[in-house]
Amino acid sequence: MNIRNFSIIAHIDHGKSTLADRLLEITGTVPKEKLKPQLLDSLALERERGITIKLAPVRLNYILNSTLYILNLIDTPGHVDFSYEVSRALAAVEGAILLVDATQGIQAQTLAHGLAALEQNLTLIPAINKIDLPNADIEKVKKELTDTFGFLESEIILVSGKTGEGVINLLKAIIEKVPPPKQEIDKPLKALIFDSFYDSFKGVIAQVRIVEGQTPPINTVIYFLQTKAEGHVLETGFFAPELTLNDGLKAGDIGYIATGVKNSDKVRVGDSVSTDLTAVPLLGYKEVKSMVYVGLFPTDQDDYIDAKEGLNKFRLNDPAFTFELESSQALGNGFRCGFLGLLHAEVVQERLSTEFGVELIATIPSVEYEIDGKLVHNPSEIDPSNMKDIKEPWVSLKIFIPQNYIGSVMELIQDRRGQFVTMQHFGAQVELTYEMPLSEMVTDFYDRLKSVSSGFASLDWEFLEFREVDAVRVDIMVAGEKVDALSSIVVKSKAESYGRRMVEKLKEVLPRQNFAIAIQAAIGGTIIARETISPFRKDVTAKLYGGDRTRKDKLLEKQKKGKKKMKMIGKVEIPQEAFLGILKL
Repeated sequence: MNIRNFSIIAHIDHGKSTLADRLLEITGTVPKEKLKPQLLDSLALERERGITIKLAPVRLNYILNSTLYILNLIDTPGHVDFSYEVSRALAAVEGAILLVDATQGIQAQTLAHGLAALEQNLTLIPAINKIDLPNADIEKVKKELTDTFGFLESEIILVSGKTGEGVINLLKAIIEKVPPPKQEIDKPLKALIFDSFYDSFKGVIAQVRIVEGQTPPINTVIYFLQTKAEGHVLETGFFAPELTLNDGLKAGDIGYIATGVKNSDKVRVGDSVSTDLTAVPLLGYKEVKSMVYVGLFPTDQDDYIDAKEGLNKFRLNDPAFTFELESSQALGNGFRCGFLGLLHAEVVQERLSTEFGVELIATIPSVEYEIDGKLVHNPSEIDPSNMKDIKEPWVSLKIFIPQNYIGSVMELIQDRRGQFVTMQHFGAQVELTYEMPLSEMVTDFYDRLKSVSSGFASLDWEFLEFREVDAVRVDIMVAGEKVDALSSIVVKSKAESYGRRMVEKLKEVLPRQNFAIAIQAAIGGTIIARETISPFRKDVTAKLYGGDRTRKDKLLEKQKKGKKKMKMIGKVEIPQEAFLGILKL
């Protein structure tokens, strides 16, 4: 009963990864000479951006009162786009450290993750981090924690992830307060897959929490209860933080099983692993719903098969990401991909590029619409003539801000068709609750929110329902050809200004040709905006010197006919830079 499974949950940038570093150092899991900042953030992108993207499990050994304890820690991300990673980590543990920055106090994700942990009946240990900073306001943050979650002041532990102050008290609290897992070793094996990744030699490696029983001997057949697939136990082990072999896992343990399965579709996060195919699967996780859709197309069509293989392997590592095949007249064959938010979309694109060497062009982000009872998430698939009943997704938005930014934030949300619900005060902080169309959020809303609140606003949101909207499809035509990758569904009142912005941006980013190029925005058969890219002009009269005017007119007429012919057969290629320019709109 000397096992403790726990997670660290907090808002983004409140010091989770730094605290995890100190826990690794104090427990001696990683030697001091090998310790580097944010050690558990193993992805290059995580280190580059300074944010946690993936949950990361690690086993710590700690001796308290001459007893050795095994502490299984799962570090989690803090950004709202990666909340699915947090929910999966919470399902694999019995307790969580609720970490709050002493300089910033409770913020949106602190509240969201804290309530999610309480819903799962986890033991919460409140901790205030960054107490070493000169602008730390410990008393104010203590009051916020007691008022919001009902903690006693004596329960709150003060720590500094940077200096290590108070971390030993935190380790003692984990051992004393987090309940040990049930160790039902006598039953047949039943394990929950909370994450997985692909290894070219060992196949799919499932990261598991053993709920009942223990892992069987090497080469024994195991079953995935939801997909009915079978694999073999090639090896088992734990994370220290690198993969470390052992002679088996038992109930209560967190570790990994190398399954030998080469088809990544057969192993799903949330599935149960068992030695008995007739066993009842564990509850798993609720299905995550994609909110933002982006078309991803290989820059070179010869890379299509490699891109598809990369996406399949990537989906194993990030179950919140979905994709289906799509083709476009402008960009060829590609994929319609679903994401939880814009940061998620950006991060996935970068990871595909760096980890799998897949160069992709992204189309304009869009959301899913319900048109005449059918869900559609690609605007170019919609027939505008038959659009009778169109509904768009709405979300419930919770925004934490200091009181002096209320006016500017409210103004921003009302400009985005937001509807006020409630306002709640938490000391000097205010929580605004709004309902807002998701389509208004997937453009530059997060950047604008940070801008009007001087970076202090924090955001949490969840899907509400589909509601009716008066919207139209805006098509973009270049030289008379419709570019389906640039089609968008836009609210009717904003369609004209949107179309004008698009054609103006395209005029800036499209290269000039030897003939004039018309760029038009249209709703059905009505042109709502137009710009013309002027052609290069070759001076055909430069060689003339004096003589009759008709010689000059003759050459100019000949040039005019040539340009007309060129325009009829000339094709305007839209380069990748143009699509990237449009995305920044």
